[in-house]
Amino acid sequence: MDGPDREERIVERYVDRDGPTRRSVLAGTGSGAALLLLAACGGGAPSGTGDPSGTEGEGDEGSGAMPPGEVLARADDVPVGGALSVTVGGAQLLVTQPEEGTFAAFSAICTHQGCTVAPGDGELLCPCHASRYDLATGAVLGGPAPEPLPEVPVAVASGEVTSA
Repeated sequence: MDGPDREERIVERYVDRDGPTRRSVLAGTGSGAALLLLAACGGGAPSGTGDPSGTEGEGDEGSGAMPPGEVLARADDVPVGGALSVTVGGAQLLVTQPEEGTFAAFSAICTHQGCTVAPGDGELLCPCHASRYDLATGAVLGGPAPEPLPEVPVAVASGEVTSA
């Protein structure tokens, strides 16, 4: 019983030509799971790259400007060479003093995936993916962040740092 008849019976026994093989089903399932995992990790557009004041669409057509004169912090509370986390009108901000008497403020929302940036040792740090930002300019110093932190113009008067 050797020959072509035997080979045909063996092939027919192990191969179902009318449907998918177990191998193709398993491969398809694994590929689908991998795509779902990648989609979940992707996240989409970074949040927090817009208006740091949380008032986008009101008044100034989303210019990112906080109302002038809004008190952000007492100047004495902002460490020299560091930053202070504050929330003003629902907006999370970082008020910085890179050198004595020089103040700046930035949105505390990372431009990578919207995590809250925190004061670090001489810089601003995102704890989620290690993006680092400059205290004076908000520029990206390292990490995956694609853009600098949005700046909030400030003024200092009577010992208070206010939006300008």
